Amino acid sequence: MKLVVIGNGMVGHRLLEELSAAALPDLHITVLCEEPRPAYDRVQLSSFFSGKSAADLSLVAPGFFERSGITLRLNTRASAIDRARRQVTTANGDTLHYDKLVLATGSYPFVPPVPGSDRPDCFVYRTIEDLEALREAGRRARVGVVVGGGLLGLEAAKAVQDMGLVTHVVEFAPRLMAVQIDDGGGRLLRSKIEALGVTVHTQKNTVEIVDGDTARHKLRFADGTELETDLIVFSAGIRPRDELARACGLAVGPRGGIVIDNHCRTPDDDIYAIGECALWNGKIYGLVAPGYEMARVCAAHLAAGLAAERRATQPLPAFHGADMSTKLKLMGVEVASIGDALGTTPGAQVCLYSDERKQVYKKLVISADGKRLLGAVLVGDAGEYAALLQMMRSGSALPDRPELLILPASDGADKSALGVDAWPDTAPVCSCNNVAKGAVCAAVRAGATSIGAIKSATRAGTGCGGCVPLITQIMKAEMKKQGLSVNHHLCEHFAYSRQELYHLVRVGGIRDFATLLARHGKGLGCDVCKPVAASIFASCWNEFVLARDKAALQDTNDYFLANLQKDGTYSIVPRIAGGEITPEKLIKIGEVAKKYRLYTKITGGQRIDLFGARVDQLPLIWQELIDAGFESGHAYGKAVRTVKSCVGSTWCRYGVQDSVGMALKIEHRYKGLRAPHKLKLAVSGCARECAEAQSKDVGVIATEKGWNLYVCGNGGMKPRHAELLAGDLDEQTLIRYIDRFLMFYIRTADRLQRTSTWRDNLEGGLDYLKDVIVHDKLGIGAELEAEMAQVIGSYVCEWKKALEDPQTRKRFRSFVNGDGVDEHVVFVEERGQIRPATPAEKQARFKGIAVVNEPA
Repeated sequence: MKLVVIGNGMVGHRLLEELSAAALPDLHITVLCEEPRPAYDRVQLSSFFSGKSAADLSLVAPGFFERSGITLRLNTRASAIDRARRQVTTANGDTLHYDKLVLATGSYPFVPPVPGSDRPDCFVYRTIEDLEALREAGRRARVGVVVGGGLLGLEAAKAVQDMGLVTHVVEFAPRLMAVQIDDGGGRLLRSKIEALGVTVHTQKNTVEIVDGDTARHKLRFADGTELETDLIVFSAGIRPRDELARACGLAVGPRGGIVIDNHCRTPDDDIYAIGECALWNGKIYGLVAPGYEMARVCAAHLAAGLAAERRATQPLPAFHGADMSTKLKLMGVEVASIGDALGTTPGAQVCLYSDERKQVYKKLVISADGKRLLGAVLVGDAGEYAALLQMMRSGSALPDRPELLILPASDGADKSALGVDAWPDTAPVCSCNNVAKGAVCAAVRAGATSIGAIKSATRAGTGCGGCVPLITQIMKAEMKKQGLSVNHHLCEHFAYSRQELYHLVRVGGIRDFATLLARHGKGLGCDVCKPVAASIFASCWNEFVLARDKAALQDTNDYFLANLQKDGTYSIVPRIAGGEITPEKLIKIGEVAKKYRLYTKITGGQRIDLFGARVDQLPLIWQELIDAGFESGHAYGKAVRTVKSCVGSTWCRYGVQDSVGMALKIEHRYKGLRAPHKLKLAVSGCARECAEAQSKDVGVIATEKGWNLYVCGNGGMKPRHAELLAGDLDEQTLIRYIDRFLMFYIRTADRLQRTSTWRDNLEGGLDYLKDVIVHDKLGIGAELEAEMAQVIGSYVCEWKKALEDPQTRKRFRSFVNGDGVDEHVVFVEERGQIRPATPAEKQARFKGIAVVNEPA
């Protein structure tokens, strides 16, 4: 099936994510995007003026289009649709054939037909390019006016104010947000926004825009008044982009919008429409959550077209409309509108609480019989939004005194009916991703005890983010039910668990400890939180651990990129991937060991340890090893250490697969990957298991049909056999599952927690892990793979990087102001094989003498 998608906005991209997750090999997708960049978060567009970049706003995971096999054509506008030939023509004359076509063209900003509205320095507020042009104009402006006092208008006003301009809002209606809130709420909202320095003009009908006397422009209003400004932003509503549909004869509504049915299909069965361009039951939805639901329904129907047997056995989802309730923070002011906020239902009654001193306004709209909540308005304090929304949606009975639901707790209000414990599992908590309370509770029972883990497990909170406080309440309530401690503070400086801290770093794009501490911590940090933060930074961004802002966070071993031994010397462990090494490299290790008089030892992971190096010798030794083609083995870090292997089918008469080749592939893929604890892997070429793969964090064992994947084993003081996660895998699937497993562990494990302990703490055990990694039940497989790809793509040998940087090399000097050696440190000559130290040598150590030939 050839699918063409016109549009790559938020809703269009959600469709692609749904189709990618369905893994449909016979579906070939081409996406036409007018803009010069793929999908980004328009909901958070105003944050562009608060310092976020276009990259920060991107919704596209790294490598998404390549991994999904989707062709994306940027800067490409569709100009015509030929339904008879099933063709789409682009503005540059290209023709694309389709079997199915999805219109996700969105909407365009409405600019009132006012003379002068096309003057220079008049803008709309829709794309990043619009914002870039607005920001450039703002540099030469003093005053800015936003025409439109609705949701988008107030967002635009915040952007204008963030640029440091004197800001005005001009609204045709008698109040701000006239569609969502009533007169009382509008009055309070206006006073709060004006208190922030924005001047609001309501009931103003702009009749023309002309040259100003003291500024570039002058707005003239129907009442005879005028307002001068240097730039104008039109944010007076949106209109559906339905011109392509009109031109090819598809049905559109009287006021625009492409007509669709409950399956998001137009009257042409081969063409679908989703998002703000679509008209369902006479309605156009201007919020992202209904668009996401349309994308889900559309994707299910397209997938069913490729799998007729599924269509016969499973009912397909349908779109049945959406609630337009919304909660926002506009210029720092909380505003919420629920259901019939204006009380238009016949017989509706109102409960009202207003406190002008505290700038709070709350209203309940109640059914004529007083039993059901129909709607609500909350301004200044929207704390009850989630509970009231659930009460309205479920139709649950109101308490005898519903007014107590909006009174302050200090007034004796009983708000038990608003508690999340009283909600049914079917209560929706994240409208963007259609997540119910029961899914969040189930995730907690499965081991997700941080907001980051809940997001990963359910996708709740990953859309607009407005539901995160509610999800936190549900998570904590369920944790208490399970007898779990809610406090998972990492240390006195961070009131977060390691998992939560990882989430804050990943989502917030935080790359240094100072920023992390300023945003989410207190004090100066300690030897608990600093190494944890360093590990998280490395897992997320894989930047050089000895960079100026990272070095001080590392523990002793990472600080010197070597393992500190009991006698004060350090060990060197070059990487020998899969245990495979050339004679030339063996000789070089011998030469280095002899030159610097280092004790050598073959490790259990098939590498060679070199013991007894002074700090000042480390760069010299590593320079020789790197020049010979070696890399850091990361034996000093909480990272992937080794991938042990047998000789497999290359040499062994029992081997059924090339275990050495697979070990090399795996080790070179994951080398340098930082994690909550060290990671060891192994590959065995047959069931005889000579590489002892079932005692490793990740073990791979060859079969006649492919590879068996074992996880969460380890040796040591508490040995544990690994468990079979999946069997008879091809190479590509094996690598994909290892990617997911390792990144899921990195996301969710506690500090210094081995995979075996982490596995034992997973509620649901191995079956849950299979659901996440193999069946992608949580829908995060692609995200985990993308995060792993980012780490793999940024790998650099740490020792090579250290040697190239003169400032880093200075860390390895005995004296800060010279390259000399400390003469007070005496090294005993090596005499034969390893032996216990003599009493005199032990006494010498306490006088500052280091002994190199003791067991390490």
